[in-house]
Amino acid sequence: MRAVITVIGKDNVGILHRVSGICAEYHANVTEVTQNVLQDMFAMIMMVDISTLNVEFSILSERLTALGDELSLSIHTMHEDIFNSMHRI
Repeated sequence: MRAVITVIGKDNVGILHRVSGICAEYHANVTEVTQNVLQDMFAMIMMVDISTLNVEFSILSERLTALGDELSLSIHTMHEDIFNSMHRI
């Protein structure tokens, strides 16, 4: 099972570190990352293996949302099944 994490906001040092740190804390393995900085805006998409989570998926999602609030970023965590359903034609 995988999840998609998106992060958007003003660029700052340590965003990737903070997001991946929470993933590691809950045993979510980051398998792919793409990120760009456009002028001063940071954009990142992460694919995360959640098959070995040590908490409920909702807790991971809530913790990342709270981090986004703390850092003034938009952080969304979505289960891959939901993501695929939303983007299926």
